[in-house]
Amino acid sequence: MEQFIPYIQIIAGLVLLTAGGEFIVRGAVGLALLLGVSKVIVGLTIVAAGTSAPEFVVSLNASLKDTADIAMGNVVGSNIANILLILGAVALLKPVAASRVTVVRDGGTMLLGTAVFIGFCMFGAIERWAGAIMLCVLAAIWYFTYKHDKNAPSDATHLHEEEVDEIGEKPKGWTKPIIATLIGIVGLMLGADWLVEGGVSVARQFGVSEAVIGLTLVAFGTSLPELAASVVAAFRGHSDVALGNVFGSNLLNLLVIIGGVSLIAPIPVPDQIMNSDIWIMLAVTIALLIVAYALRKISRITGVVFVTAYLVYVFQLVVA
Repeated sequence: MEQFIPYIQIIAGLVLLTAGGEFIVRGAVGLALLLGVSKVIVGLTIVAAGTSAPEFVVSLNASLKDTADIAMGNVVGSNIANILLILGAVALLKPVAASRVTVVRDGGTMLLGTAVFIGFCMFGAIERWAGAIMLCVLAAIWYFTYKHDKNAPSDATHLHEEEVDEIGEKPKGWTKPIIATLIGIVGLMLGADWLVEGGVSVARQFGVSEAVIGLTLVAFGTSLPELAASVVAAFRGHSDVALGNVFGSNLLNLLVIIGGVSLIAPIPVPDQIMNSDIWIMLAVTIALLIVAYALRKISRITGVVFVTAYLVYVFQLVVA
């Protein structure tokens, strides 16, 4: 029976992370709207931060447990999964519209965040000073985006508002969003703890590296909230929300999660991720921006290519 415990932990952790991510996003957005925060700011910051909450809690948990390879693999793997798996799956359901303004501005900031992250990885570890710079870069990006949305509303502005509308209307009272936020926090903490423990045990059982577990199993698990939200949005006819979710989530994964966690404990960069996976992440990021800008959509054919590429990527990780 003991040999099955890690798998039970992983399944329970995935369920709690998915549910906790959903609760914390709905609760935090509800509280922000009650406080009078504009939908643009809520979509730009809180929605993006909420969908990245599972990655943050898992990476922090892994780093504090001296399994930093899982923390780094989780973030890099999640960004790859967000582009290839989530956008690919949503495009299979319904093509994803891509405004060139959104691609240039929000996609451009995602690419900038990716470049900053890779630059600091070159040092072999993300130290505290690098984490502080990453958070400052994000703050500057948010300020620029907010000023742009305020002075010259565009398709990108409306996309941030649409992200909030997908979550729900302004709540009538404070009780439900507060309870939802608290439930989300507890779910994320327990889910992260069980997923990391189970993932480490499975890695040792099969003789694979913790980085591979982070890049595959853990990354997929922490991306489930984005996948669920994006699929629901696609069924409602708002598949373009998935693009905004991915741009915002990927940016925060790199700058807030790695930047924030490194302030608490510096994060070493595993050789495997340094030599291979961060460059794959960069390549799929650039490929997404080129396709979205040139075609102004992520078509079903592109979705097939993306999902297939993700399956090939995971396969080569597992069998290598």
